[in-house]
Amino acid sequence: MNLDSLTSNETQNDLGGMTGKSQDSVHWSVADIESLLNAPFNDLIYRAQSVHRQYHDANGVQLSTLISVKTGGCPEDCGYCPQAARYHTGVENQDLLSLDEVVSAASAAKAKGASRFCMGAAWRGPKQRDIEKMTEMVRAVKSLGMETCATLGLLKPGQAQQLGEAGLDYYNHNLDTAPEFYEEIITTRQYEDRLNTLQEVRQAGINVCCGGIVGMGETRRSRAGLIAQLANLNPYPESVPINHLVQVKGTPLYGTEALDPLEFVRTIAAARITMPKAMVRLSAGRQEMSDAIQALCFLAGANSIFYGDKLLTTGNPETDRDRMLLDKLGLHALS
Repeated sequence: MNLDSLTSNETQNDLGGMTGKSQDSVHWSVADIESLLNAPFNDLIYRAQSVHRQYHDANGVQLSTLISVKTGGCPEDCGYCPQAARYHTGVENQDLLSLDEVVSAASAAKAKGASRFCMGAAWRGPKQRDIEKMTEMVRAVKSLGMETCATLGLLKPGQAQQLGEAGLDYYNHNLDTAPEFYEEIITTRQYEDRLNTLQEVRQAGINVCCGGIVGMGETRRSRAGLIAQLANLNPYPESVPINHLVQVKGTPLYGTEALDPLEFVRTIAAARITMPKAMVRLSAGRQEMSDAIQALCFLAGANSIFYGDKLLTTGNPETDRDRMLLDKLGLHALS
């Protein structure tokens, strides 16, 4: 059955004029994606779920666990981040964890069902001595039979190659927002810096994990701009984390007007339609989401979550609550 034939011509236009085009190769303009976000909610979700079923297990969810291997003291000025040294957020600085501490955390995460282990560090970018320690961690976690991911900031030439040789599967480096809104959020690094790191990762043969944050006071058009940037990367990321801003007292974005939860669901749907083969992850902000909103996100094409009690320094739904939700929805963990 041709799913497009079930929608009216008007709805097809609302959904970005995608009828008859390859969803995996089309160039997406900001206007195309804004049309997606403006579509009637039911039509948008239907389209997203239809695309999702073409490429993924309809009821499978990939579980990842994230650990902060080095916390606080970051010199950057990202307006959302409690780990920036210039903000007073109560986050205590923590030196790089030992190899044994990381392996212990990874083993515990695997025992609870996680298949991917992500390691994050708060700094502008790693020094060579840091890369040497991180490669040891990657090899050790890999030996447990888990996928490995790292988010270490800006990479210098050759550093991605070293991580890849150690067996790193994914490197996370988010674009955060649309280019035109970027300077409202961050001034200490440029958009081009982020794109250069992504290029280093690609050249090293490492999968790209790249997404952004919504709810930072941006417009719907800026959300469309973020999705367009991600979807038009060549190739688009294998993993796309969509974060809902977690407001932390002491950061510049604390007190920002909250985003309508259904707007977050729309953003998930747009990510799924424009990046059909990617794993679309519900990341930061799930602790504040109701079960119903999370269920709508899964319906809209999300098929990955961060799983555990903490995301770097902010809370995350507890493992048992996640398991109960997945069971309620008839979803299962992907191995």
